[in-house]
Amino acid sequence: MRLNKYILFVAAFGMLTACSKKYLDTKATDRIAEDVALTTTDGCWKLLNGVHRILYSGQMGRQDKVGQGTNMMDMDIMGDDITLNSTNDWFLYPYLWLNSHRNPTGAEPYFHYFFYYEIVNNVNLLIDNVKNAKGSDADKNAILGQAYAYRGWAYFQMVQLYGKRYDANDNNTSAGLRIVLHSQEEVKPRSNVQAVYGQINADLDSAIYLLNGYSRANRSHLDKSVAQGFKARVALAQQNWPVAAAMAAAARTGYTLMDSVTYMSGFNDYKNPEWMWGSHQQENQTTYFTSFFAYMSCNFPAQNIISSPRAIQDSVYKLIRATDVRWQLWDSTGSNPAFPVPLDAAGKEVGARIKFMTRKFKVQNPELSIGDVPLMRASEMYLIEAEAYAHLNNTGAARNALYELAKKRDAAYTLSTNTGTQLLDEILLQRRIELWGEGFRFYDLKRLNLPLDRHRHMFLTSYQKDVPAGDIKWQFVIPQSEIDASGGVIQQNPL
Repeated sequence: MRLNKYILFVAAFGMLTACSKKYLDTKATDRIAEDVALTTTDGCWKLLNGVHRILYSGQMGRQDKVGQGTNMMDMDIMGDDITLNSTNDWFLYPYLWLNSHRNPTGAEPYFHYFFYYEIVNNVNLLIDNVKNAKGSDADKNAILGQAYAYRGWAYFQMVQLYGKRYDANDNNTSAGLRIVLHSQEEVKPRSNVQAVYGQINADLDSAIYLLNGYSRANRSHLDKSVAQGFKARVALAQQNWPVAAAMAAAARTGYTLMDSVTYMSGFNDYKNPEWMWGSHQQENQTTYFTSFFAYMSCNFPAQNIISSPRAIQDSVYKLIRATDVRWQLWDSTGSNPAFPVPLDAAGKEVGARIKFMTRKFKVQNPELSIGDVPLMRASEMYLIEAEAYAHLNNTGAARNALYELAKKRDAAYTLSTNTGTQLLDEILLQRRIELWGEGFRFYDLKRLNLPLDRHRHMFLTSYQKDVPAGDIKWQFVIPQSEIDASGGVIQQNPL
């Protein structure tokens, strides 16, 4: 069995349909012939720009499936630091762990699987063709480097969901993903988790080499620093602490942590000096309710925001000092008029106010759901570096890396005196606060082999309040449509 012929994405990406029976199929509304487009680096750049754009494009004909933004929201909503407050919330089922990622015919496993494989499919076209395309070697290296970086990142995002947790003390031979390296391949079984991580690292090493010296047009593109950031994330998940620390330090070089005023400006501009990578959406590209900001912002008048504003879990908020700028991101009272809420056409407030609601994310224009989505920030690299050094028992280096970030957020912060487990706990708390809403909590709980504990989430009542570490529920199931279309070559995870 061979994969269906790939379709080249130029300007607009088509929607994946939940009823599709085609194996790893992709669709597009605008397309050009592959054998023409990929003969020049200009054509290859167009395809690569299409891949950048798919990160914020809608899929499956659903307004809650908004590219990488949906992965970010799912990963935090399935964690313990975000609370939902309405039974009408679009993300209710993932929040409750109810008929979602453990349902082979459900939307959650389908979306994440086909979204990332769609990226893999399209960058494989570049990897297979750009070397022979007409154009400069500099363009070829820049395109190929970004293609390898995207492929390594996409496989990393997926293997953390569909595979078991990576354990540096184990052989990691459980089923991971089917590794697709070319635009036309025979269907093969899933490779084990160890092999998938091997491919991820090989791709990222190639990206780092090829992107050396490349100066990107803007921060929606990938460069060497972003590839190094990916490598740091991967090393952290593999408990490869020396590589995690070294790659994080290299990746953040040249970036400046934002000041307190910028920190409160809405997390919506990829020109922020701290942002390493972000999806950029122009005003004429508005997607209305199919947007990260239609669910995570505080001021766009989407029904989801009006009735179910995002909030932080109260016990986490109470650990933030009042001298910390991040303390101002959430309203512990639920009545602070300084926190913007959606307005109607007459300028009247129509959004609910609840305790511990957030104002971290804001749209610049409340009439549009547009905002740049933060995909990697230098602050994350400081936290990776600090955590890695803490695991290596290099207390001084861990304290210093943490201090660089924490002092910028809280002028009253002093160099930590913690050691051992207490220092690691401090670093992980800083990570929860700093990266809240940016898509890390589920991944962190799984990689750290920690349980889910949401007993303080009052809205949950009798639903999923806790999941033990290592439980089968931490593993997404493979979409049934994929298993069926492969003729059984692709095997399901334990149900």
